[in-house]
Amino acid sequence: EVQLVESGGGLVHPGGSLTLSCAASGFVFSDYFMNWVRQAPGKGLEWLTEISKSGTFKYYSDSARGRFTISRDNAKNTLYLELNSLEIEDTAIYYCAQDRLGNVRGQGTQVTVSS
Repeated sequence: EVQLVESGGGLVHPGGSLTLSCAASGFVFSDYFMNWVRQAPGKGLEWLTEISKSGTFKYYSDSARGRFTISRDNAKNTLYLELNSLEIEDTAIYYCAQDRLGNVRGQGTQVTVSS
Protein backbone atom coordinates (compact mmCIF):
# COMPACT_ATOMS: atom_id res chain seq x y z
CA GLU A 1 0.00 0.00 0.00
CA VAL A 2 1.34 3.38 -1.01
CA GLN A 3 1.83 5.70 1.96
CA LEU A 4 2.93 9.32 1.75
CA VAL A 5 3.23 11.20 5.03
CA GLU A 6 3.92 14.92 4.95
CA SER A 7 5.27 16.96 7.83
CA GLY A 8 6.88 20.30 8.59
CA GLY A 9 4.00 22.67 8.06
CA GLY A 10 3.09 25.44 10.45
CA LEU A 11 2.44 29.12 10.96
CA VAL A 12 4.97 31.52 9.48
CA HIS A 13 5.13 35.28 8.90
CA PRO A 14 5.27 36.73 5.38
CA GLY A 15 8.81 36.50 4.08
CA GLY A 16 9.54 33.47 6.22
CA SER A 17 10.67 29.99 5.32
CA LEU A 18 9.70 26.39 5.97
CA THR A 19 10.95 23.01 4.86
CA LEU A 20 8.40 20.28 4.28
CA SER A 21 9.16 16.57 4.28
CA CYS A 22 7.34 13.57 2.84
CA ALA A 23 8.11 10.06 4.01
CA ALA A 24 7.25 7.48 1.36
CA SER A 25 6.62 3.77 1.76
CA GLY A 26 4.83 0.90 0.05
CA PHE A 27 6.48 1.39 -3.33
CA VAL A 28 9.96 1.71 -4.81
CA PHE A 29 10.49 5.41 -4.21
CA SER A 30 13.48 5.72 -6.54
CA ASP A 31 11.39 4.40 -9.46
CA TYR A 32 9.07 7.39 -9.42
CA PHE A 33 9.12 11.03 -10.37
CA MET A 34 7.65 12.83 -7.35
CA ASN A 35 5.64 16.01 -7.01
CA TRP A 36 4.36 18.61 -4.62
CA VAL A 37 0.88 20.02 -5.04
CA ARG A 38 -1.16 22.30 -2.82
CA GLN A 39 -4.74 23.31 -2.17
CA ALA A 40 -5.55 26.79 -0.95
CA PRO A 41 -8.81 27.48 0.89
CA GLY A 42 -11.73 27.29 -1.51
CA LYS A 43 -9.57 26.39 -4.50
CA GLY A 44 -8.61 23.26 -6.41
CA LEU A 45 -5.34 21.38 -6.39
CA GLU A 46 -2.40 23.30 -7.84
CA TRP A 47 0.72 21.53 -9.10
CA LEU A 48 3.92 23.18 -7.85
CA THR A 49 6.97 21.14 -8.71
CA GLU A 50 8.28 17.76 -9.87
CA ILE A 51 11.59 15.97 -9.47
CA SER A 52 13.01 13.15 -11.56
CA LYS A 53 13.83 9.72 -10.17
CA SER A 54 17.46 10.51 -9.44
CA GLY A 55 16.85 14.13 -8.55
CA THR A 56 18.74 15.42 -11.58
CA PHE A 57 15.83 17.19 -13.22
CA LYS A 58 13.43 19.55 -11.49
CA TYR A 59 10.39 21.32 -12.89
CA TYR A 60 8.52 24.25 -11.35
CA SER A 61 5.27 26.08 -11.90
CA ASP A 62 5.37 29.84 -12.21
CA SER A 63 4.06 30.05 -8.64
CA ALA A 64 6.96 28.00 -7.28
CA ARG A 65 9.88 28.95 -9.48
CA GLY A 66 12.48 31.05 -7.69
CA ARG A 67 11.01 30.63 -4.20
CA PHE A 68 10.50 26.89 -3.70
CA THR A 69 13.07 24.11 -4.04
CA ILE A 70 12.30 20.42 -4.40
CA SER A 71 14.76 17.72 -3.45
CA ARG A 72 14.83 14.04 -2.54
CA ASP A 73 16.87 11.50 -0.64
CA ASN A 74 16.30 8.08 -2.17
CA ALA A 75 18.28 6.36 0.59
CA LYS A 76 15.76 7.70 3.10
CA ASN A 77 12.69 7.43 0.83
CA THR A 78 12.00 11.07 1.57
CA LEU A 79 10.92 14.03 -0.54
CA TYR A 80 11.48 17.63 0.53
CA LEU A 81 10.13 21.05 -0.34
CA GLU A 82 11.93 24.18 0.80
CA LEU A 83 9.64 27.19 0.90
CA ASN A 84 11.21 30.65 0.94
CA SER A 85 9.89 34.22 0.75
CA LEU A 86 6.47 32.98 1.74
CA GLU A 87 3.45 35.12 0.96
CA ILE A 88 -0.03 35.15 2.44
CA GLU A 89 -1.25 33.63 -0.83
CA ASP A 90 0.91 30.55 -0.15
CA THR A 91 -1.44 29.54 2.67
CA ALA A 92 -2.62 26.05 1.72
CA ILE A 93 -2.44 22.37 2.48
CA TYR A 94 0.70 20.97 0.84
CA TYR A 95 0.75 17.41 -0.44
CA CYS A 96 3.42 15.21 -1.90
CA ALA A 97 2.14 13.14 -4.79
CA GLN A 98 3.16 10.50 -7.29
CA ASP A 99 1.65 12.48 -10.15
CA ARG A 100 1.10 16.10 -11.14
CA LEU A 101 -2.67 15.85 -10.70
CA GLY A 102 -2.31 14.70 -7.11
CA ASN A 103 -4.34 11.55 -7.68
CA VAL A 104 -2.03 9.61 -5.36
CA ARG A 105 -1.07 11.87 -2.48
CA GLY A 106 -0.66 11.97 1.26
CA GLN A 107 -2.87 13.56 3.90
CA GLY A 108 -1.09 16.88 3.58
CA THR A 109 0.49 19.39 5.91
CA GLN A 110 -0.96 22.82 6.60
CA VAL A 111 1.09 25.91 5.85
CA THR A 112 -0.34 29.19 7.12
CA VAL A 113 1.31 32.47 6.23
CA SER A 114 0.02 35.32 8.36
CA SER A 115 1.25 38.47 9.99
